[in-house]
Order: sequence, then structure tokens, then C-alpha cells
Amino acid sequence: MTDSPEAKNYKDTVLLPKTEFPMKGNLPITEPIMIEKWDKANIYGKMLANDSKTKKFVMPDGPPYANGNIHIGHVLNKVLKDIVIKHKNMQGYKAEFIPGWDCHGLPIELKVT
Repeated sequence: MTDSPEAKNYKDTVLLPKTEFPMKGNLPITEPIMIEKWDKANIYGKMLANDSKTKKFVMPDGPPYANGNIHIGHVLNKVLKDIVIKHKNMQGYKAEFIPGWDCHGLPIELKVT
């Protein structure tokens, strides 16, 4: 490799994909616009309202972080469950995302009473 001013710009020699995505996400501005668009289109409601789906798929989700501080594993867990739910919907199942919050439930209630 050379440090001369005539050094070639190798960016133009590699076949790189072209994309319309910006280099920065600018989420504080773009995310509310995307969420509003999804809400107006009512995508999740349409997915659940499809009456042709007769088979049901249920995947209860546990509490967000009952066993300690939140970490990247919790994010991975939520993303994977979201993918499975959407995949099952595309396979013809009536699959809803059901969040769960009661991780200790009855044992704690019995201890308190």
C-alpha cells in the first residue's frame, strides 16, 4: 500500500450494494412518523381480524425482566418471539402476542396472606 497522493480510491473498485437508507437513522424524528403510519394502516388489527384463520397459536410472554436488570438477552428474547408470532400469522394461524406480567403470582400471594 502506498501513501502517495496518487493512491487509488478503492471504494469505486468494489461492487457495493446501493441503498436508499440514510447513513443515520435520526430516530427521534423518523420513529414517530413510522409509528403514526403503522397506526393509521392498522396492520396488527388487520392481521388479527382475518377470519379465515381457524387454527390458533398462543405464545405467552413472561414479564420483561423479573430475574434481574434488563440486558441484551431480554431484547433478543422479545425480537425472536415477535418473529415467531408474525411467521405463524403468515402460515395461517391466528397468533396473538400476549404479554404476561404475573411471574410469581400464587406463591407470593400465599406468603402475604
